[in-house]
Amino acid sequence: MEKHQSILELHPGLVWGFAITVVIMLLLDLGVFNKKSHEVSSKEATIWSVIWISLSMVFSGVVYWVFSADSHALAVEKFTQYQAAYWIEKALSVDNLFVFILVFGFFKVPKYLHHKVLFWGIIGALVFRAIFIFAGIGLINLTYLPEMNIFGHPVKINIVMTLFGLFLVYAGIKSWGEGDDGDDEDYSNTAGARLIKSFWKVSDNYDGDKFFTIQNGIKMATPLLVVVGVIEFTDVLFAVDSIPAIFAISDDPFILYTSNIFAILGLRSLYFLLANFIYMFSKLPYGLAIILSFIGVKMLIAPWIHISSPVSLGIVGGVLVISVVLSIMFPDKKEAEKEELEEN
Repeated sequence: MEKHQSILELHPGLVWGFAITVVIMLLLDLGVFNKKSHEVSSKEATIWSVIWISLSMVFSGVVYWVFSADSHALAVEKFTQYQAAYWIEKALSVDNLFVFILVFGFFKVPKYLHHKVLFWGIIGALVFRAIFIFAGIGLINLTYLPEMNIFGHPVKINIVMTLFGLFLVYAGIKSWGEGDDGDDEDYSNTAGARLIKSFWKVSDNYDGDKFFTIQNGIKMATPLLVVVGVIEFTDVLFAVDSIPAIFAISDDPFILYTSNIFAILGLRSLYFLLANFIYMFSKLPYGLAIILSFIGVKMLIAPWIHISSPVSLGIVGGVLVISVVLSIMFPDKKEAEKEELEEN
């Protein structure tokens, strides 16, 4: 059936357009705009945030235009699925950025090295997200139970989606009360750090932006490589939340992967904005907890009640806006004072 044809067969130009755009932007990022490690200013971060979000929105328009050749209804469906998946990933990734701030503080990473670490973290995310998304869709397609009659309605329940739904509701409730527990975590003992230390001896000090250094004739990893390992492992852990969440939006791996990657590619610039104005987002974690729980409930009730992508997008967007507005109206005084002390 046509429905099961791959996107590469149906619209190869869209696939190659996405791949070429990502490669060009990464090459420009690494080889032109950030050839030398430097501290990213709020102005630069704002400009790049606008560029990445604009590029993502343009691509969603291309998705609509390409699928409109099939039908208007399909084009609207794919467009709203992309938008919902993009903003859900963007929102949930903010939680990840809070942890990145703690990791950089724990390892005392100089600010001019933050961008390089995040760049290599995103390269890893490109690979791991592809594995999670395509494997996840395949697993979901294999775990539908035979159609059954529940409460007088014929339904098809999916085991994996039900488990994901329960997990996301639990994760949302748990994250609501976590607070600042990560402040005291020993990041030097996480799985990512231990993996690096199992392969190389680690030097005590940084050596510029190098991942390896020579000391007394011995090649050693620098703490910067350990930080990259911790960031990569942290992203994998957060993907456990964010990837199941977008499965509630669409079963199209191309839509999920492209929206996911565009959201991730803009994370570095968003990180520098967040790091400079973290006290202005104190209520955001509560909004993210609500979003996780909502997506979990959506998964659980999907066999009976379908919540469309436009409705999901509206709820997620509304929760985010309210969280940011409340954060600005009622700022965290402790964080604001800490930020003021650091500036002085």
